[in-house]
Amino acid sequence: MTAQNSATHATTVAVSDGGTGSTTTARTGPARGGTLLAALGVTAFSLTFPATAWGLEGFGPWSLVAVRSVLAALVAGAALLVLRIPVPARRHWAGLAVVGGGVVLGFPMLTTLALRTSTTSHAAVVVGLLPLTTAALSALRTGARPSRAFWAAALAGAAVVIAFTVQQSGGALSTGDLFLFGALLVCAAGYTEGGRLAREMPGWQVIGWALVLCLPLAVPVAALALSFEPVRFTAHSVAGLLWVAIGSQFLGLVVWYRGMAEIGVSKASQIQLAQPLLTLVWSVSLLGEHLSPAAPLAAVGVLVSIAVTQRART
Repeated sequence: MTAQNSATHATTVAVSDGGTGSTTTARTGPARGGTLLAALGVTAFSLTFPATAWGLEGFGPWSLVAVRSVLAALVAGAALLVLRIPVPARRHWAGLAVVGGGVVLGFPMLTTLALRTSTTSHAAVVVGLLPLTTAALSALRTGARPSRAFWAAALAGAAVVIAFTVQQSGGALSTGDLFLFGALLVCAAGYTEGGRLAREMPGWQVIGWALVLCLPLAVPVAALALSFEPVRFTAHSVAGLLWVAIGSQFLGLVVWYRGMAEIGVSKASQIQLAQPLLTLVWSVSLLGEHLSPAAPLAAVGVLVSIAVTQRART
C-alpha cells in the first residue's frame, strides 16, 4: 500500500519541497490517520529502551546493535523482494544513507552504550529532547516555517523534559549523557530525511531500503562482535533482541515515517514528547525501576505541549 492510497478522500495541493526544486503533494483536511500512525510508532519506540536493557542481559552492546540491524534488514529485504519493489532512484540514496546512519546504526549504538551506565528512565527523559531537535533540523532542511505558537509549545515541552531530567538525576548528568546527546542529533537527522523521503515513496520502503543499505556493514560487524562478546541466551535477552530488531527497528519506523508523511515532520515529532513518559511506565512495570513522584506533573506538561503543537499552524 502506498502513502497516496490512503488519501482517497483527502484534498491535495502542490507545495515546494524545501528548496530542492521539486514539488510534493501535501494533504489538507483531517489528519487523524497520520496522527494515529505516528502515535503507534511512538508506542513501539517507547519499548525500545526496556527491550535494549533486556537484550544487554545476554548480548554485548556491539553484538546487540549489529544483530538487530541484520535481523531487521533481512525482514525488510524479504518484503521488498517478495513485493518486487523497484530500486529507488539515484537521487534518493543520499537521503537513505542519512536515515541508515542516523536511525539504523547511530541511534541504536549510542543509546545502547549509554544504557550500560544509565537507567532506562534517565535515558528516556534525556531523549525526550528529540522532538524539538527534529523540528529544528526539519525547519533548516526543508525550509518549513512553524508558527510562533508551535515553537513556544515545543520549547515548553522541552523545558519540562529538561527539568524532569535534572530532577531525576539529582542535578548532575550521568556519564552516558554524551552518548545520549549524540544520539539525539543523529536520530533527528535520520527522522528529518526519512520524513522528507516518505513524501516521495511509502514510509516502509524508506526504512526498508535504509536497512538493506546498512546490511553490508552490519553483517561483518555482527560476526566480529559475536566472536569477542559473550552471548547468553535467556528469555529476556531473546525477547529484547527480537523487539528492537522487528518491533522498533522495522515495524515502528514503518508506521512512524508514514505518519510523518501524512502530518509533517514537525507535528509528528511533537507526538514523540509522550515517548519518555511511556518508557517510564514500561521501566517500572517491566524492569522494576523506581518512578519519580514528579512523573505525573511532567506527564501533564508534556501532554499539554503535544495538544498545542498539534493545533498550531505550520
